[in-house]
Order: sequence, then structure tokens, then C-alpha cells
Amino acid sequence: MTASTLTTRRELLRSFAGGSLLMPGLLSELLADGSLVGSDPLAPRPSHFPAKAKQVIFVFSNGGVSHMDTFDHKPELEKADGKKTGAGGGLSNQQRVLLRPLWKFRPGGQCGTLVSDLFPHLRECMDDIAVIRSMNGNDNEHYNATLGMHTGSFFFSRPSIGSWVSYGLGTMNNNLPSFIALAPQMPYAGTQIFNNDFLPAYHQGVRVVGGPEPIANLDRRSKQRGLQELELGLADVLNNRHLNSRVADTDLSARIRSFETAFRMQADAPEAFDIDQENDDTLAMYGLQRGQSEGFGWQCLVARRLAERGVRFIELVDGSSSDNWDQHGDMAEHAIHARQIDQPLAGLLRDLKSRGMLDQTLVVWTTEFGRTPGVDGAKGRGHHSACFSSWLAGAGVKGGIAHGTTDEIGATVATDRVHVHDFHATILHLMGLDHTRLTYRHAGRDFRLTDVHGHVVREVLA
Repeated sequence: MTASTLTTRRELLRSFAGGSLLMPGLLSELLADGSLVGSDPLAPRPSHFPAKAKQVIFVFSNGGVSHMDTFDHKPELEKADGKKTGAGGGLSNQQRVLLRPLWKFRPGGQCGTLVSDLFPHLRECMDDIAVIRSMNGNDNEHYNATLGMHTGSFFFSRPSIGSWVSYGLGTMNNNLPSFIALAPQMPYAGTQIFNNDFLPAYHQGVRVVGGPEPIANLDRRSKQRGLQELELGLADVLNNRHLNSRVADTDLSARIRSFETAFRMQADAPEAFDIDQENDDTLAMYGLQRGQSEGFGWQCLVARRLAERGVRFIELVDGSSSDNWDQHGDMAEHAIHARQIDQPLAGLLRDLKSRGMLDQTLVVWTTEFGRTPGVDGAKGRGHHSACFSSWLAGAGVKGGIAHGTTDEIGATVATDRVHVHDFHATILHLMGLDHTRLTYRHAGRDFRLTDVHGHVVREVLA
């Protein structure tokens, strides 16, 4: 709450205190107790060391994207198509028939990083991207792997990475939430992907769904000048008085704070989500038509607009728990999902770069796990956490490189393993946060995003 807001509400309350609308005695008592004065729990906080990135755009492709069909070229797997492999090699104890990649790989950018034809637009942006081909997780089930990628915990609910960043650094714009999830559909693990869990409730992500009303019930209830301010001012006094006897109740204080944020969002949020302010060339860059208010292109353009306005952590969810990259039946369906995100993601990177924003914005793309080299289902691939691919771009990232390798068929990590904990430690490092120092005491112990694990992957840092 800003000083000017406090002053305005005090003046409004005092102006009504002497009239017949409210009881002067009650208001005088409430104003005298100092309830409206308080610190801002989302005020910007200093990082542990100078940060490369000020904000994160975190893109999550739900369902398990096949690494050997996208960012991890496996010519030996092409030669072994139809052959059987035995136990070991990161596969199950049963023999499986190997399945060749369905798309050709070609060099991208000046760096020559090989990317499949699933991502022709992104392939042109590889000079700004560091691909990690040696990612590794702990679980082959969608729910657990999605939970792990977002919270660092594969089996128990914990705060999401966006909540940790909000907790560690605060917000850069008091008129918008510090953490926004552009999630038209819920992926596996549901709301846990943007949940604060045991962190103070101020740091929970705000879900945005797109469409004519991206955030429900945001419009003013009354157009009468000053009425809403008066109502919120009185509610704020009463709420804070109630909170004074419950100072440890972060849910209550967060609810009070949410009234303030919602009030300020009425002015800033509609403008931030109004992409019709963009010119035709910008809309075309994201593959959008004028008037469109949903789809992955809309999510990417809104993400840029939110980053432009200082939102600290923005997540984009690609796919739902029922319509996603989980192709057991036919790997050819990967093409449908790739078409939906390829041009918008490339447009996002180009747009950020052209505006000078990529130098301070970290863009992350990941999935929960990869897929098996062998056939699973009719013509598909199975879940595979032993190795998969993710990438980073933007602030502090060494673009134009591929880090780590998998074996000749993409079954196991061969060199430079990067566990999910290492991935998280690297993201926090780029934000100026030491993952071993970003802790919160809960249930008698100090918790952190990376638990007791994690190493910064310095090879991908500029």
C-alpha cells in the first residue's frame, strides 16, 4: 500500500466520519489505532549478489516432449529403427523395439545447433539459446515429474519456483502480482505448479486463463466516484484491526493484501492484457490475428507485456492434463503441439531482443521428462525421466551452445548430467539468488527449492 493510497483512504474515511452515513465514534477509534500503517511484504528485496536477470518467463510444455525428436539428434537411433534392445540402457527390463526419430534435424543460427523440423522458427533463434541435453529427473509419472519440475519435490507438495522467486526478490510493480501463471488449462499437478504452500500466501501465483475476461471479476462493481475506495478503506481498517491479534496468520494478511492488489489491478491489468495496442507486425510475429484473446501466441505476447511492466515471474502453461505431448499412440501427433508453440516462442525471443529486454529477462523452456527410444503403445514412446532436453535463453545465458550429451540412442545421460535441482539452482543464480541461502523455516527445519541438492550449471552462463 502506497503512502498516497493511505492518505486518500484516511481522507475519505474522515470526510464521512462527521456526516450521517457512518458512526463517527467507530471510525475515529479505527483511525486512531494505526491499522492502516504497515510494511509491504512484497517490497523489492536485494539479491544475494548482482543478478543477470530481473525476471523470468518460464514455459512449461506438459506431457513429456521427446528429446530425440526435437533437440537431441540421434543418427544411431535412425539406423537402429526396428531393432530390439535388452534390459538396461535406461529402459525397462523388457525388450523394446527401437523407434527412429520422425523428423529431420538441421543446423540452426550461426552456431549450428541441430534442431528438428518440428521447430523451424525456434531453430533460427539458436544463437540466443543454451540447450541442455542431459537433463535428469526422479520420476516417470506425469504428476510427480511435473511437481518436481515446479517445486523441486517429486512426492510432496512444496512451494513452486515462482513463489520462491517472489519470496526472495519481491515485486517490481505494486499494481500487478509478482507471480502470474498464464494457464488456460491445468497441467498434471494442477494448481500446485503456482502454489505458495508453506511460504507466505502473498507469493502464490495468480492464474490467468485468457479470453474476453482473462482475470475474472476485475471490473469495478460501481462507477460512482470514491465509493469503492471508501468501501475498501473501511474494510482495510477492520481487517487490519482483526489481524493485529493474529499477526502470524499469513493467509489472513495475504487476503488483506489481495484487496489492495486487486484494487490497483483494475487500473493496470486490463491495459497489460490488451494486445490490440500492438501493431500488426508484432501480432504477426506471434502468429496472432487482431482481436484474438487466447491461444499460445496470446500467452507469449502477454508474457512480454507483463515482463515489460515488471512482473517478476511469469509462467506459460502449454497443454492440459488431457491434451498434451504425451504421445504413446502415435509420435506424429508431436507435430500438432509443436505448431502451436514454435512461432510464438520464436516471436517472444525476437520481440524481447528487439526491445532490449532479453538482456534482463530469463526465458526458460522445459517439460517434465523425455520419452523412450523404444516403442511404447502403437507407434508412440513411453515416459522417460532418465534424460531429456530443456533450454535457457536471455539474461546471463551463453547462447548458441548445447550442454551435456546422452548415449547414442538417447536412453541415458552420457556426460554432464543436469538434475532438476541443478536446473533450479541455475535459474535462481541468474536471478542473483544463492539456492543454498534462499531458505524458509517451516515445521522445525529450513526448507529450500533445491532441498539439500543442486549445483549451478556454470557452463551455460555467459
